[in-house]
Formats: sequence, C-alpha cells, structure tokens
Amino acid sequence: MRRTTSSPQVNAGSMADIAFLLLIFFLVTAAIPKDQGIYRKLAAECPPGVDCTSPIPDRNILKIAVNAKNEIMVDDAIVTIDEVKNLAIAFIDNNGDNSCTFCNGNKIESASDNPSKAVISLQTDRNANYNQFIQVQDELTKAYLELRKTYCETVLKKSIDILSKAELQQVKSAYPFILSEASTK
Repeated sequence: MRRTTSSPQVNAGSMADIAFLLLIFFLVTAAIPKDQGIYRKLAAECPPGVDCTSPIPDRNILKIAVNAKNEIMVDDAIVTIDEVKNLAIAFIDNNGDNSCTFCNGNKIESASDNPSKAVISLQTDRNANYNQFIQVQDELTKAYLELRKTYCETVLKKSIDILSKAELQQVKSAYPFILSEASTK
C-alpha cells in the first residue's frame, strides 16, 4: 500500500493579528517630536491707562528685519547675528532725554529716549528661515537679560537670582521688553 505523507500545515490565521499588535505596539511606544517655540507671555492689546493711539517717535523704534536671503537688517544696514545684541543694548540703554538715572548709554540722537520708551520692531520676510527668526529673538532676549542683570548689580546691589517679586517687578519696569512683531511682507 501506498502511504501518502502530508507535511504539517502552519496556521497563518493569527499572523495578521500578530502583525496588527506589533504595529500598535510601535505606534504607542514611538517618541513623537514636539514642536519647539518661544515661551513668551503676550501683552494685552493696549494696557489700561496707556494711550496706544499716539504715534511713537522714530528715534524710539529700532527696526530689525530678516529678509528672504536670511540677512539681518538693523535700520536698513545689514548686520550679523552677533551684532544684534550689542546694537539692541546701545539702543535701549541710550538715555537720550536724560530722564534715566540708571542708564549707561551714550545719549545718541538717533537712539531711544529711555528704556521705557524703546520699542523694537521685528519684521521677517515670508521666505525667511524660521531658525534665523528664532536666533534674532534669542539675541534680543539676551540683550534685555544683560541690561536687567546690570540694573540688579548696580542699583539693587543684588544678584538677579535672589530678587523678591517686588524687586523683580521693579527690574522689569526699569527695562520693559517692548517688542513689536510686524506682519510679514
């Protein structure tokens, strides 16, 4: 008699289930990168008690623009990213109207009257690189941080790390971060 031998069959019915479970496992455990941005509290449209309709004199506005070629222009002059912080400090800390008792500026005619009137206008081209925009923002933040640290050391005679809430508010009012992000062209 002839005997037929059949090879054992593998049940493939559960293979789809296993593949589906593996897919779900990798989707759940995969790290999804988060978008990064700038943590900054946005100011109100117009603070109470302030007239926001009056025009700002041109000398109190520092115009910074990032064009489509990622070049940084400060008052229509092309500068490097390394120059932005020092230009911002010179503009903000100018003391053009001699009303600031703690400013160390050079009283330049074309720079701001005092830190509370200094406005930085930042405008970026639609085709500019986002990283370049972030770098300019970082340099402006460094400029304000340096001015505030100097204020703490010279006026308050303290380190910025050990200030009370009232002293911190005093520092912020001495050098308010006034940044206007203009719409892109």
